[in-house]
Amino acid sequence: MTKRFWEIDFLRGIAMIMMITFHLVWDINHFNYAEIELFHGFWKMFQIATASLFFLLVGVSINFSSPAKTLKRGVQILLLGMAITIITMFIFPTNFVVFGALHLIGFSVIVSFLFRDFRLFNLLLGAMIIISGVVIESYSIDFDGMFLIIFHSANFYSIDYFPVFPWFGVVLTGMFIGKILYANGTRRFELRELSHQLGIRSICFLGKKSLIIYLFHQVVLYGFFSAISRF
Repeated sequence: MTKRFWEIDFLRGIAMIMMITFHLVWDINHFNYAEIELFHGFWKMFQIATASLFFLLVGVSINFSSPAKTLKRGVQILLLGMAITIITMFIFPTNFVVFGALHLIGFSVIVSFLFRDFRLFNLLLGAMIIISGVVIESYSIDFDGMFLIIFHSANFYSIDYFPVFPWFGVVLTGMFIGKILYANGTRRFELRELSHQLGIRSICFLGKKSLIIYLFHQVVLYGFFSAISRF
C-alpha cells in the first residue's frame, strides 16, 4: 500500500481548491456572467501556480510507490486522459483536450522509472526543460501534429493544455524534492501531526480524492451554469 503523508494530501487539497476556483471563474466568463481576462495578469499567474503545485506534488509522490504500481497508475491516468479527449471532441469540437493535465501526469508517471534513481540530475534536467519550454513559448512558434504535445504552440488553444515542455520539468523537480524530503519513503523533517484538525482534515480529504474531483468537478460546474443559462 502506498504510504501517505498528511502534508502532501493537504497541499494537493489546496491545489484542488485553486483548480476548482479557476474553473469556476472560467465558467463565469464562458457563460458571459462577467468579462474576465483569464490568459493574462492575475488569473494567468493563478493558473500557472495551481498547475505548478499540482505537478510538483505528482513528482514528489512518485517516490512513494513501487515501479510496478507506478507504471500501472500511469497507464490508468493516461487512458483517462484519452477518454477526456474523446468526450471533449463532442462537447468542444474546436478546442477539445489534446494533451491536458491527465495526459501530462500519465506520461510523466510512466516514464518516471527512467529517473527514479537520480536526484540532482532530475533538478538540472527539470530546470532545463522548464526554461526551454518558457523560452520556446516566448517566440510564439506554431507547432503541428505530435509537436503540439511537446511544445506550446502559439495559435493552438485547448481548454486543458499542458505540453511536455515546460511541464514535465516541474514533475522532475518534484521528484528531486521527494528524494530530498522523503528519502526511501520516510519523512526527513519534523512536522506536527495536524491532520486530525477539522479544517486541515477536510482539505486533506480533497487531496486524497483528487482524481475523482478532477474528473467530475467541471462536469458539475459546467452543467450547473449550462442549466441556469437557459432561464
